Amino acid sequence: MPASPVAMEPEQVVKIMLSKIGEIATLPEVTAKIIAAVDDPKSTAHDLHNIIKNDPALATKILKVVNSAFYGLPGQVSDLDRAIVLLGLSAVKNIAISASISRLFTAEKISDQFSARDIWRHSVGVAVATRQFCTIIGKKAFAEEAFLAGLIHDLGILIERQANPEQLADIIGNASKREKAFHVIETETLGVDHQILGAALAAKWKFPRGLQTVMGYHHRIDVLSAENRLLPVVVHIADTLCCHDSVGFYLTAADQKVEEALLQSVGLSEADFSAVRENLMEHVEQAEVILMGG
Repeated sequence: MPASPVAMEPEQVVKIMLSKIGEIATLPEVTAKIIAAVDDPKSTAHDLHNIIKNDPALATKILKVVNSAFYGLPGQVSDLDRAIVLLGLSAVKNIAISASISRLFTAEKISDQFSARDIWRHSVGVAVATRQFCTIIGKKAFAEEAFLAGLIHDLGILIERQANPEQLADIIGNASKREKAFHVIETETLGVDHQILGAALAAKWKFPRGLQTVMGYHHRIDVLSAENRLLPVVVHIADTLCCHDSVGFYLTAADQKVEEALLQSVGLSEADFSAVRENLMEHVEQAEVILMGG
């Protein structure tokens, strides 16, 4: 009889689950090329144009984003080169990754209460809030990476949905009782949680180390060293906000609290938290239209 997941080492569980995920195991080739190009300091907007021009759907999405209220740029942009320059290489990378992963968040049920689309709405909410928090603390240049970090932080749940759908439904049912943290129930059921699975997928996709850290530690920020804490902590705060306000799938951080000391540790105040909360849904709805649209 094969060993149960909780009897295996986490590395074994991750390997088995990643082997079952098929469609989400590999990024589209154009997205992988864009990530590699953006991570290369020698790359230019022209290099990205040469990659993107072969994917008309992605080119259209980039033009849609650059002309949206979400970015608030002046005038109408119809030229891909200019769009790439105005958005910046990191933003273009985010759009490419968003386009790649948005197809995974379908209306398919993951439990009696939730669908994968609820995870998407939650992810967009965390992305928007993370971006806004980073702008508030003066990390505007960092805001694009922050948005992507929020968007992908819970991808590990999609691995669970595809590899172990019945167990995920059980996890959600147990988490709904609010007796234990979601990630604790995952570990008791599967032997790993969505953080470990997400970080493994991020490594497989060759995401930057900072994004791997966010995916792997957004519910266990206390173990991170000072130099690695900023983005995971901001995502943790944004995640908690979205769960408390029931933005999409709200169980993963329902038990978490945002204390003033945690806000202050990344340069935020309770007033900043309230300001982001006040307009969050308006910005989430804008972002959803852009990211899920054609």
